[in-house]
Amino acid sequence: MSAYIQQALELANKGRGRTSPNPAVGAVVVRDGEVVGRGFHTWAGKDHAEVVALREAGDKARDATVYVTLEPCSHTGRTAPCVDALIVAGVKRVEAAMQDPNPLVAGKGFDKLRQAGIEVLVNAAFTAAAEKLNEPFAHFMRTGKPLVTIKAALTLDGKIAAPQDNFGWITSEVARADVQLVRHYSDAILTGLGTVLEDDCLLTDRSGMERSRPLLRILLDSQLRVPLTAKIITSAKNDVLVVGTSVAPADRRKALETAGIQVLIADGQGGRTDPTKVIEHLAQQRYLSLMVEAGSHVNWTMLDSQIADKVFFYYAPKILGGMKSIPVAGGTGRQRRVDAIMLERVTVHPVSTDEFAVEAYVTKGAGAVAS
Repeated sequence: MSAYIQQALELANKGRGRTSPNPAVGAVVVRDGEVVGRGFHTWAGKDHAEVVALREAGDKARDATVYVTLEPCSHTGRTAPCVDALIVAGVKRVEAAMQDPNPLVAGKGFDKLRQAGIEVLVNAAFTAAAEKLNEPFAHFMRTGKPLVTIKAALTLDGKIAAPQDNFGWITSEVARADVQLVRHYSDAILTGLGTVLEDDCLLTDRSGMERSRPLLRILLDSQLRVPLTAKIITSAKNDVLVVGTSVAPADRRKALETAGIQVLIADGQGGRTDPTKVIEHLAQQRYLSLMVEAGSHVNWTMLDSQIADKVFFYYAPKILGGMKSIPVAGGTGRQRRVDAIMLERVTVHPVSTDEFAVEAYVTKGAGAVAS
């Protein structure tokens, strides 16, 4: 029944931000119309949702139906396959919201259940919701890269900063609290040196919610010029990565590493850092998602190179105007309207009174014009 799948999705949501690099999964065990077991995955290396729910159900799991948000795993990782636990428990039926995009599973879990005589159904009505719940995981499994989202706070005319002082906030406290939740669901966050010099930002997850691993804070700094007194440096606890180039002074690199900072050399064109090498590094470390909270130039680089997969823009009911106020994406921009970077699957989210957020996906392969 759809109500049980919905319950499983609600359970899975409790694990978001805690399970990476694993997906967030929820499971509900139902026998004779009664929920006898519930579970959700809480931590990488801990029991999966199905195992937790089966343990609660005990003997009542026999001949029961298990509603789960993702195809049960069929391979041995840090824990034993959930498929085996379901077979041993003697369940009669498994209804899942989606197939696992992990190539190690990808239908193999369903096949093994069917071979054991267990009925399997994929409830397509909940597939989109299940995909959205685990969007970074699904993206990573299909592309081998983290999901990259540009987040920004904008005035209605698309500005992120004034030309002179920038004291105060563009968006409300409600919107800023929502940003902390978005950060919590991210594995890593990236900014440029200009933002650190201007704002002396921490870029930490201040949601107060439990994480599976620290939010990795990444700073693009080609010459390694970040002051050792900057908050992002002094607050580091093996969770800061500074990305520089090979032309940066060796003593600056040594000073940062002595301060406990990871340094990645990623040479790009024109003496700048190469963001694609940052993405490759994150993929190797199995970081599923990256949020970009940066200035106009970095935002444009991410969009123009099509590194960015989506945007999440918070709009406030303000207008800065003028030709010198800073736009959300600067750089050279596109010189013709027909070459504009296209966005699709646009969703508008109400945030607070008179504020809203726009979530949209970068159309890949379109508008990729050199600039």
